[in-house]
Amino acid sequence: MTLTLPDLIGFIGVGFIVGTYFLSQIGRMETSRPLYPALNGFGAGLILFSLVFAFNAASVVVEAFWLVISLIGLTRALRRK
Repeated sequence: MTLTLPDLIGFIGVGFIVGTYFLSQIGRMETSRPLYPALNGFGAGLILFSLVFAFNAASVVVEAFWLVISLIGLTRALRRK
């Protein structure tokens, strides 16, 4: 398997999503603060970018929903501030 630049960008996106979830589960990241949905949305965007080069319909749908939900969460968190 050859790791391409889009693959690397997608893996970085996965790192953002999994990392923020892990930090929230161990009590090191507050999910109600803007940083959490911002990092999740950024990660989803990176994964979506990688999917342009290696299309997978189911993954695009999941990441599109993840991005939209993150944007909603970010908007709500910023309004609370």
